[in-house]
Amino acid sequence: MSGFSRAEQVLGELLRPDLQGRTAYGAPQLDVPVQLNTNENSYPVPSAVVQAMCAALAEAGTGLNRYPDREFTALREDLAGYLTRSSGVPVAASQLWAGNGSNEVLLHVVQAFAGPGRAIMGFVPSYSMYPNYALTTGSDWVEGRRGIHREDAIDLDPQSAAEQVAQHAPAVVFMASPNNPTGSALDLDVVTAVYDACARTIVVVDEAYAEFARPGTPSALTLLSGRPRLVVSRTMSKAFAFAGGRLGYLAADPALVDALRVVRMPYHLSTQTQVVARAALAHSDLLMAEVEAIKTQRDRLVEETARMGLVPMPSDANFVLVGGLRDEKATWRALVARGVLVRDVGLPGHLRITAGTVAETDAVLAALSDCLTSTAE
Repeated sequence: MSGFSRAEQVLGELLRPDLQGRTAYGAPQLDVPVQLNTNENSYPVPSAVVQAMCAALAEAGTGLNRYPDREFTALREDLAGYLTRSSGVPVAASQLWAGNGSNEVLLHVVQAFAGPGRAIMGFVPSYSMYPNYALTTGSDWVEGRRGIHREDAIDLDPQSAAEQVAQHAPAVVFMASPNNPTGSALDLDVVTAVYDACARTIVVVDEAYAEFARPGTPSALTLLSGRPRLVVSRTMSKAFAFAGGRLGYLAADPALVDALRVVRMPYHLSTQTQVVARAALAHSDLLMAEVEAIKTQRDRLVEETARMGLVPMPSDANFVLVGGLRDEKATWRALVARGVLVRDVGLPGHLRITAGTVAETDAVLAALSDCLTSTAE
């Protein structure tokens, strides 16, 4: 253990064996002018929303000597109203659950329905936190493939996905729509096929980027009725410019929501989080205007990188996975040297670029063009 302190050595030996040698999840945080690597909303919270948040906090401040509403009743009502209006699917407050970001909400699902002796499953490439949920809960992790019948498949097809779920019978299966890092949305027949494949599997459709979907892209919210094992998760981090506010939520059958109460920590949502999230939801129309601006820049990234001879994937999210790079790691370093930070997601020849403001899009396109020209010389 040369180079380690005595405390590090002792604690390293006491750490759970399955955690030893592992590093924490997290994207690189570098001090560069253009940061497009974590799919944040690049637009600051509008001043009208900030003022509403401050007023709500001031009103709630005198009551901070008391614990928050454990059932976050008013917030659940507001979330249900927002989902009903935006999706056209009636959603009741009894179907809603929320937490400090969608990671906590999804972890609640795993804590309630997976654990030692049970497995959770995801289809790679996808959100890299899904295996971490298995690790932290002592669950087995099953890495599904996006193509059994087509080895080069990026999107899931109903037959291959259902076959894999039937084979492994996981306690929980995760499917992201739009998927991260590919940006592609699921066909709903994939969801129904997976749901029907195993009668003892909780099926989670992670719709963190749903508000950025192209017109006509369906939501799994339309499938909730009559499917008590189906969960549809959302977040306010992206579309609502609320990454720092930490509010994720899900919709499911009330009986499933009730099961999550068993595993949540007491009073897990602070009063501040609840009131600030409600203020943001009250201004959803204003915040969705920024979503439309981001979608414009996303589509511009697709068009302009294709003109450069690269291979971008059409996206329903607030990012674009760009392929066709000869050396993605060298390109990533070259972009950082030019003041632009994007994400290396571990796919050969690909980098993921968050869609930001017009100025940020200008900067990343100029830097990428310069990188390609330099490597071609």
